[in-house]
Amino acid sequence: MEIESCSSGGARADLGVLERTDRIWASDCIDPHERQHILRWTGQLLPPELVGSHVGSPASHSTARVHDLSFRGATALFGSFGIEWDVTGCSPDELAELAGWVALAKRFRPLLHGGRTVRVDHPDPALWAHGVVAADRSEALFAFVAMDRSLTWPPGPVRLPGLDPDADYRLTPVGPGAGAEPISGRSRPAWQSGGLVHSGRVLGTVGVRPPALHPDHAALVHLVRG
Repeated sequence: MEIESCSSGGARADLGVLERTDRIWASDCIDPHERQHILRWTGQLLPPELVGSHVGSPASHSTARVHDLSFRGATALFGSFGIEWDVTGCSPDELAELAGWVALAKRFRPLLHGGRTVRVDHPDPALWAHGVVAADRSEALFAFVAMDRSLTWPPGPVRLPGLDPDADYRLTPVGPGAGAEPISGRSRPAWQSGGLVHSGRVLGTVGVRPPALHPDHAALVHLVRG
Protein backbone atom coordinates (compact mmCIF):
# COMPACT_ATOMS: atom_id res chain seq x y z
CA MET A 1 0.00 0.00 0.00
CA GLU A 2 1.18 3.49 -0.87
CA ILE A 3 0.00 6.56 1.03
CA GLU A 4 -0.36 9.79 -0.93
CA SER A 5 -0.81 13.15 0.76
CA CYS A 6 -3.73 15.32 -0.40
CA SER A 7 -2.69 18.46 -2.29
CA SER A 8 -4.63 20.91 -0.06
CA GLY A 9 -3.66 23.69 -2.41
CA GLY A 10 -0.02 22.78 -1.96
CA ALA A 11 -0.07 23.32 1.81
CA ARG A 12 0.83 19.70 2.50
CA ALA A 13 3.48 19.26 -0.18
CA ASP A 14 6.46 19.56 2.12
CA LEU A 15 9.31 17.47 3.48
CA GLY A 16 7.56 17.01 6.82
CA VAL A 17 4.58 15.17 5.37
CA LEU A 18 6.90 13.03 3.23
CA GLU A 19 8.32 11.51 6.41
CA ARG A 20 4.90 9.88 6.78
CA THR A 21 3.72 9.34 3.18
CA ASP A 22 5.03 7.83 -0.05
CA ARG A 23 4.19 10.71 -2.37
CA ILE A 24 2.15 13.90 -2.65
CA TRP A 25 -0.72 14.93 -4.92
CA ALA A 26 0.44 18.30 -6.22
CA SER A 27 -2.95 19.61 -7.38
CA ASP A 28 -6.49 18.51 -8.19
CA CYS A 29 -6.03 20.20 -11.58
CA ILE A 30 -4.77 17.58 -14.03
CA ASP A 31 -5.10 19.75 -17.12
CA PRO A 32 -1.71 18.92 -18.71
CA HIS A 33 -0.98 22.55 -19.60
CA GLU A 34 -1.43 23.56 -15.97
CA ARG A 35 0.41 20.43 -14.86
CA GLN A 36 3.48 21.46 -16.83
CA HIS A 37 3.65 24.55 -14.59
CA ILE A 38 2.82 22.59 -11.45
CA LEU A 39 5.39 19.84 -12.04
CA ARG A 40 8.04 22.35 -13.10
CA TRP A 41 7.96 24.17 -9.79
CA THR A 42 7.03 21.32 -7.47
CA GLY A 43 10.05 19.60 -9.00
CA GLN A 44 12.32 22.26 -7.51
CA LEU A 45 11.77 20.50 -4.17
CA LEU A 46 10.58 16.98 -4.95
CA PRO A 47 11.81 14.34 -7.44
CA PRO A 48 9.36 12.91 -10.00
CA GLU A 49 8.70 9.65 -8.15
CA LEU A 50 7.22 11.56 -5.19
CA VAL A 51 4.66 13.55 -7.20
CA GLY A 52 1.47 11.84 -8.40
CA SER A 53 0.91 12.61 -12.09
CA HIS A 54 -2.04 11.20 -14.02
CA VAL A 55 -3.39 10.93 -17.56
CA GLY A 56 -6.81 12.56 -17.41
CA SER A 57 -9.75 12.62 -19.80
CA PRO A 58 -9.56 14.58 -23.09
CA ALA A 59 -11.53 17.50 -21.60
CA SER A 60 -10.17 18.62 -18.24
CA HIS A 61 -12.85 18.90 -15.54
CA SER A 62 -11.09 21.88 -13.95
CA THR A 63 -10.42 24.07 -17.02
CA ALA A 64 -12.56 22.57 -19.85
CA ARG A 65 -9.47 22.57 -22.07
CA VAL A 66 -9.21 19.66 -24.51
CA HIS A 67 -5.85 18.01 -25.17
CA ASP A 68 -4.52 15.15 -27.27
CA LEU A 69 -3.60 11.97 -25.45
CA SER A 70 -0.01 12.49 -26.60
CA PHE A 71 0.29 15.68 -24.52
CA ARG A 72 -1.51 14.22 -21.54
CA GLY A 73 0.72 11.14 -21.61
CA ALA A 74 3.99 13.02 -22.09
CA THR A 75 3.11 15.30 -19.17
CA ALA A 76 2.10 12.52 -16.77
CA LEU A 77 5.20 10.50 -17.65
CA PHE A 78 7.50 12.74 -15.62
CA GLY A 79 5.94 11.89 -12.25
CA SER A 80 4.40 8.99 -10.39
CA PHE A 81 2.44 7.90 -13.46
CA GLY A 82 -1.24 6.97 -13.19
CA ILE A 83 -4.58 7.15 -15.00
CA GLU A 84 -7.53 9.30 -13.93
CA TRP A 85 -9.92 8.69 -16.82
CA ASP A 86 -13.01 6.52 -17.23
CA VAL A 87 -11.52 4.19 -19.84
CA THR A 88 -14.79 2.26 -20.28
CA GLY A 89 -15.81 4.94 -22.77
CA CYS A 90 -12.54 4.91 -24.73
CA SER A 91 -12.36 3.92 -28.38
CA PRO A 92 -10.11 1.00 -29.41
CA ASP A 93 -7.59 3.52 -30.79
CA GLU A 94 -7.53 5.45 -27.51
CA LEU A 95 -7.03 2.27 -25.51
CA ALA A 96 -4.19 1.20 -27.78
CA GLU A 97 -2.46 4.57 -27.45
CA LEU A 98 -3.01 4.64 -23.68
CA ALA A 99 -1.50 1.16 -23.44
CA GLY A 100 1.52 2.56 -25.27
CA TRP A 101 1.95 5.27 -22.66
CA VAL A 102 1.61 2.75 -19.84
CA ALA A 103 4.29 0.60 -21.48
CA LEU A 104 6.54 3.65 -21.87
CA ALA A 105 6.07 4.58 -18.21
CA LYS A 106 7.06 1.05 -17.17
CA ARG A 107 10.04 1.05 -19.53
CA PHE A 108 11.46 4.33 -18.26
CA ARG A 109 10.42 4.09 -14.60
CA PRO A 110 13.93 3.08 -13.39
CA LEU A 111 15.41 6.11 -15.16
CA LEU A 112 12.69 8.63 -14.28
CA HIS A 113 12.52 7.52 -10.65
CA GLY A 114 16.25 7.10 -10.13
CA GLY A 115 17.96 9.78 -12.20
CA ARG A 116 18.64 13.49 -11.90
CA THR A 117 15.98 15.95 -13.01
CA VAL A 118 17.22 18.63 -15.41
CA ARG A 119 15.40 21.84 -16.34
CA VAL A 120 16.54 23.61 -19.49
CA ASP A 121 16.65 27.38 -19.94
CA HIS A 122 15.69 28.56 -23.42
CA PRO A 123 15.31 32.14 -24.72
CA ASP A 124 11.91 31.36 -26.25
CA PRO A 125 9.36 31.41 -23.40
CA ALA A 126 6.94 29.39 -25.53
CA LEU A 127 9.30 26.41 -25.64
CA TRP A 128 10.06 24.42 -22.50
CA ALA A 129 12.42 21.49 -22.17
CA HIS A 130 13.20 19.19 -19.29
CA GLY A 131 14.46 15.70 -18.69
CA VAL A 132 15.98 13.11 -16.40
CA VAL A 133 19.60 11.93 -16.70
CA ALA A 134 20.67 8.58 -15.25
CA ALA A 135 22.93 8.74 -12.20
CA ASP A 136 25.76 7.17 -14.19
CA ARG A 137 24.91 9.36 -17.23
CA SER A 138 24.44 6.26 -19.39
CA GLU A 139 21.06 7.45 -20.70
CA ALA A 140 18.57 10.29 -20.49
CA LEU A 141 15.02 11.12 -21.47
CA PHE A 142 14.14 14.69 -22.46
CA ALA A 143 10.85 16.34 -23.38
CA PHE A 144 10.37 19.32 -25.69
CA VAL A 145 7.11 21.09 -24.79
CA ALA A 146 5.31 23.82 -26.73
CA MET A 147 3.52 25.87 -24.08
CA ASP A 148 2.43 28.57 -26.51
CA ARG A 149 2.91 29.70 -30.08
CA SER A 150 6.46 30.91 -30.71
CA LEU A 151 6.99 34.44 -31.95
CA THR A 152 9.75 33.30 -34.30
CA TRP A 153 10.44 30.23 -36.41
CA PRO A 154 12.47 28.15 -36.18
CA PRO A 155 13.27 28.35 -32.49
CA GLY A 156 16.92 28.14 -31.57
CA PRO A 157 18.60 24.89 -30.59
CA VAL A 158 17.89 23.47 -27.14
CA ARG A 159 20.84 22.45 -24.95
CA LEU A 160 20.62 19.11 -23.15
CA PRO A 161 22.78 19.46 -20.03
CA GLY A 162 23.88 16.87 -17.49
CA LEU A 163 25.40 14.36 -19.93
CA ASP A 164 28.95 12.99 -19.98
CA PRO A 165 30.84 15.53 -22.12
CA ASP A 166 33.39 12.95 -23.27
CA ALA A 167 30.86 10.32 -24.38
CA ASP A 168 28.78 9.98 -27.53
CA TYR A 169 24.99 9.62 -27.32
CA ARG A 170 22.55 8.19 -29.82
CA LEU A 171 19.28 10.14 -30.01
CA THR A 172 16.01 8.32 -30.71
CA PRO A 173 12.43 9.63 -30.62
CA VAL A 174 10.16 7.62 -28.33
CA GLY A 175 6.50 7.48 -27.34
CA PRO A 176 3.26 6.72 -29.17
CA GLY A 177 3.16 8.79 -32.33
CA ALA A 178 6.93 9.39 -32.38
CA GLY A 179 7.03 8.58 -36.08
CA ALA A 180 4.15 10.86 -37.05
CA GLU A 181 4.55 13.29 -39.91
CA PRO A 182 5.77 16.79 -38.96
CA ILE A 183 3.56 19.85 -39.08
CA SER A 184 2.77 20.69 -42.70
CA GLY A 185 5.48 22.75 -44.34
CA ARG A 186 8.02 22.25 -41.58
CA SER A 187 10.96 19.89 -41.67
CA ARG A 188 11.74 17.22 -39.12
CA PRO A 189 14.97 17.56 -37.06
CA ALA A 190 17.52 14.90 -37.96
CA TRP A 191 17.26 13.19 -34.57
CA GLN A 192 13.55 12.49 -35.10
CA SER A 193 14.48 10.06 -37.84
CA GLY A 194 16.55 8.15 -35.26
CA GLY A 195 20.21 7.23 -35.16
CA LEU A 196 21.73 10.70 -34.77
CA VAL A 197 24.89 10.64 -32.62
CA HIS A 198 26.43 13.63 -30.83
CA SER A 199 28.86 14.02 -27.98
CA GLY A 200 27.59 15.05 -24.57
CA ARG A 201 29.70 18.19 -24.89
CA VAL A 202 27.98 19.24 -28.13
CA LEU A 203 24.53 18.42 -26.72
CA GLY A 204 25.23 20.38 -23.55
CA THR A 205 26.77 23.47 -25.14
CA VAL A 206 25.24 23.69 -28.63
CA GLY A 207 22.14 21.50 -28.34
CA VAL A 208 19.75 20.16 -30.95
CA ARG A 209 16.94 21.68 -32.94
CA PRO A 210 13.53 21.10 -31.33
CA PRO A 211 10.72 19.61 -33.42
CA ALA A 212 7.90 21.62 -34.92
CA LEU A 213 5.08 21.46 -32.39
CA HIS A 214 1.65 23.00 -32.09
CA PRO A 215 0.92 24.66 -28.73
CA ASP A 216 0.16 22.15 -25.97
CA HIS A 217 2.06 19.35 -27.67
CA ALA A 218 5.27 17.59 -26.69
CA ALA A 219 7.94 15.32 -28.13
CA LEU A 220 10.31 12.94 -26.34
CA VAL A 221 13.89 12.01 -27.12
CA HIS A 222 15.84 9.13 -25.56
CA LEU A 223 19.62 9.41 -25.39
CA VAL A 224 21.83 6.35 -24.89
CA ARG A 225 25.57 6.54 -24.33
CA GLY A 226 27.55 4.59 -26.91
